[in-house]
Amino acid sequence: MTSRLFDAAGDDAAPLAALHRLSFPDPWDEKAICELLAGPGVFVFFTQDGFVMARAVAEEAEILTIAVAPAARGQGQGRALLAAAAGHAQALGATHMFLEVGGHNVAALALYAGLGFAPVGQRPGYYAGKDALILKTGLPLSPRGKFA
Repeated sequence: MTSRLFDAAGDDAAPLAALHRLSFPDPWDEKAICELLAGPGVFVFFTQDGFVMARAVAEEAEILTIAVAPAARGQGQGRALLAAAAGHAQALGATHMFLEVGGHNVAALALYAGLGFAPVGQRPGYYAGKDALILKTGLPLSPRGKFA
């Protein structure tokens, strides 16, 4: 389950789009993924069953999306992908990382809390009318187990 850094010049974004379709009701298509990858500081770590897209600029990093195939969930892939992204972001100079998550997404909240993310804000109506929590953690990751 070792992840690999996506090479925008040589790797195909179609498998990433397929994984995103399996994970979200309003998925990103291949074109959207390629456009994001062209942005400053954007990178992807991926496996056959999942990927994480993040951006690192100066001292801040942000998880843009993470998708794991339903059949592969609960096996540590999300955790490993997030750890790879956090390590890479730190190597690029980031000292902390943010993400948004639906406040109703219990599994994702548990994953993020276990990696040291904590709530720092909220975005009302961010996900199809549902609120999102803004989470933040320092880098390197400092696993906690639950929100403090």
